[in-house]
Amino acid sequence: MRLPRAAQPFRDGEYRILVSALTLSLFGAGMWLVAVVWQVIELGGGPIELSTVATGSAIGMVAAVLFGGVAADRIPQRRILIAVECTKVASISVAAFLALTGSLEIWHLAVISFVLGIAEGFFYPAYSAMLPSILPPELLLAANGVEGMLRPIIMQAAGPAVASAIIAAFSPGLAFVFIIAAQLLAAAGLVILRQTPLRRDPPAADAPAQHPFMSVLVDVKDGFVYMVRTPWLFGTLAYFCLLTLVLMGPIEVLLPFAVKDQAHGGPGGFALALAAFGIGGAAGSILVASLRLPRRYLTVMNLLWGAGCIPIAIIGLTSQLWLMVVVLFLVGFTFSAGAVIWGTLLQRRVPPAMLGRVSSLDFFVSLALMPVSMALAGPVGEAVGLAPTFLIAGLVPPVLAVTAIFLFRMPSDELQHPLDIHEGATYTPDGDDGTDDSSSTA
Repeated sequence: MRLPRAAQPFRDGEYRILVSALTLSLFGAGMWLVAVVWQVIELGGGPIELSTVATGSAIGMVAAVLFGGVAADRIPQRRILIAVECTKVASISVAAFLALTGSLEIWHLAVISFVLGIAEGFFYPAYSAMLPSILPPELLLAANGVEGMLRPIIMQAAGPAVASAIIAAFSPGLAFVFIIAAQLLAAAGLVILRQTPLRRDPPAADAPAQHPFMSVLVDVKDGFVYMVRTPWLFGTLAYFCLLTLVLMGPIEVLLPFAVKDQAHGGPGGFALALAAFGIGGAAGSILVASLRLPRRYLTVMNLLWGAGCIPIAIIGLTSQLWLMVVVLFLVGFTFSAGAVIWGTLLQRRVPPAMLGRVSSLDFFVSLALMPVSMALAGPVGEAVGLAPTFLIAGLVPPVLAVTAIFLFRMPSDELQHPLDIHEGATYTPDGDDGTDDSSSTA
């Protein structure tokens, strides 16, 4: 019996193990999203204190992700993923111990968030580089759709729901203990996963020896050169960098206070808002995974991200929790639908030997202004109010999207590099023939 397109990757046993470990890891991350917010509030913190904790995570991720990309192209990705889960277990164990003994302070959470951000900086490039080693190209869209479904359902719905129930009945500190258990099980699943070979040619026998540190810097430089010489990649990342600046701070820092102060909600209301975002994301991911890539994949992807932000403007203007839930469902739908296209685009158009570094550049460039957004969100929200802040977050992204599409000539590029191939068709990633994408937008 032929499985639906979105379920076909599950035929592979190694993929099933990887997805199981990913699910547990995302579940723990989702619990952390709620537990750390209410732990900050329980310690007497407000938007500025939560902004400090969130900024620590963002700085750690941005600082580590370039090295994470180099590692993903040099070290078996399974080992990296196991190390990431073990780091999460150790860090959150410290948070749990301090919370349950009454010794936890805001600065502790900021430091722990910084370490967790470093771990995430190594996770994404390793996972992105590993997936094409397990599955054939025609199943990557479906696999990215599965991840796009799991991430919102598990990390933004199930994890926050369980954490809010534990916090309501007990405390954020006990929620940390459940997070530790989830990360331990994720690490155990990765241990039994078969190690995949690196898709990178070894250096030539007559190649001059390089100091390891210089070798890493050369790898990072090569990734930047590829990004700058590939207009569709550079244009999308530049656009998403600015999108992050105007959007991430209000969502990550100010949304809990919009739920709390405007809608008079508690942990359950905040978890419901995150769940709506997650369910919308799952719906968008499954829809895209069930279809072929659109012919105008660059245009569709960037418009999904840009136009999908418009409903965000409503959050600062309403006191109705149900309306916030609807808004977040729509935003989650469009963002995850675009993200599935983006992940598949990287895995299909980037040469395999560069995929880890390009995936890390995806994280680095698109999130470079995330710490700034986090740091500004609290003070700006208190200075001008939630309504103007969310209005900017909703109306600026569509303008950025249209500008990027036409400035970097994406409509002509996507027609010259079609990705809507049928199963069994051959495909050559950009750069495999010694050229880059520059000519496609000339």
